[in-house]
Amino acid sequence: MDKLDLLQGIGKISVFVSLLLAFFLFTVKTENKLANRLFAWFFIFSAIDLSGFFIDASTRRELNFEIFRSTTCLFEMPLFYLFVLAVCYSDFRLKWKHLVHLLPFIIVNLVFIPRIYLSVDVDKDTFASGLNLMPEIYFIQILVECQYVFYIVSVFLIVKKYREIYLENYANASTATYKWLFQITCVFLTAHIIVALKNLLRYSGFSEIFLWANVLVGTIALCITCWFIMKALNHPELFRGVNSKLKLTKDILPKVEEKPELVNAQNDLINTQITTLKQYMTEKEPFLDPSLTIQELANQIDIPVRDLSILINHQMDQHFFDFVNEYRIQKAMHILKDESKSQLTVLEILYEVGFNSKSSFNTSFKKYTNLTPTAYRNAS
Repeated sequence: MDKLDLLQGIGKISVFVSLLLAFFLFTVKTENKLANRLFAWFFIFSAIDLSGFFIDASTRRELNFEIFRSTTCLFEMPLFYLFVLAVCYSDFRLKWKHLVHLLPFIIVNLVFIPRIYLSVDVDKDTFASGLNLMPEIYFIQILVECQYVFYIVSVFLIVKKYREIYLENYANASTATYKWLFQITCVFLTAHIIVALKNLLRYSGFSEIFLWANVLVGTIALCITCWFIMKALNHPELFRGVNSKLKLTKDILPKVEEKPELVNAQNDLINTQITTLKQYMTEKEPFLDPSLTIQELANQIDIPVRDLSILINHQMDQHFFDFVNEYRIQKAMHILKDESKSQLTVLEILYEVGFNSKSSFNTSFKKYTNLTPTAYRNAS
C-alpha cells in the first residue's frame, strides 16, 4: 500500500467514525440536547472536511464542488464555540444573532465566485496547477487561521469564567465539565498547530513530505475522534451548566465610601454575618447535601445570595466550593478518628459527609491535611 492509498484509507475510516459519533450524539438521551446537537454538527462538518483526503475531482465542475466543500471548514470552530457555550450555561439558546458566525463562510464564497467558480472556460489541469498560488486561496488560509485564533481564545476565556463561577456558586465537588472542555480545547489547539505546519509544506516544494504530513494529520484526526467516542460512551450525560446570569463576585462588589464610621459599621455587620454563617454550618450541617448551591444556602440562612457570595468569596477570601468542602473534610476527619465508626469504609464516609466522588474527596482531603484519608485514619 503506497502513501496515497494509506491516506485515503485513513480518511475514509475517519469520516465513518466522525459520522458514527455524530449519530450517537443525535440519539443519546440527555437533558442537554442542544449541546449534543451542536457537537454532532461539528463532527458532520469535520467529516466533510476529512473527506477531502479521498475525493478525486476529475472534472472542472467537480473541482468547483471540491473547492466549495473545502470552505465548509469555516463552520467547525463556530460550532465548537457554540457547543462550549451550551455545555457551560444551562440556559443557553441559539438566537438570530448567532448567524453572524456564518459571515466568514459567506464572504469566502463570494470572493471565490468571479475567478474560481465562474472560470468555466479554463482547462481543469491548468486551473488546478495554479490554484494554490491564487490570492483567493491565500485569503481563505489567512482567514481560517485568524478565525481559529479568535475562537480558541474565546473558548479558553469561557471555560475559565465557567470554572470561576462554578467554584463561587456550587459545592458539588466535580470539575468534570471544566476538565473535559479544557482537554478537548487543548487537543484541538495542538491538532491545528500540526495542520498549520503541514499547510506550510504545501509551498515548500517537498511534495513527498507534504503527503506524509497529510497521513499524519489524518491519523491524528482519527485518534481524536476515537477518543471522543470513548469519552461519550463513558459520559453519555453532558455536564451540569451554570446560569449565564450569574456574575463573578469581583463584578458585583459594592462601592463603599471611605468614611470611618461607615467602614466600622460595615465591618461589624460583616463579622456578625460571618459568625452567623459559621454557626449555622456547624449546627445544621447543610454541607451534607452533595448538590448544595450558594442560592440554596442563602435561602436557608435568609441572606441575599448576592451578599452571601460577597461574604464568602471576598470577605472570607474563599470560593464557595472550598468553603463548603472544608466543613465536609472536618466532618470526615472527625469520623475517621472515631473508633466506634472504624467499620465504615472511606467510600461510605465520603458519601456521608457530602462528597459524591472518591477522587474529589481524596484531592480535597489531601489539600486540607496533607494526608490521604487512609493515612490519616492510621495515624490517628
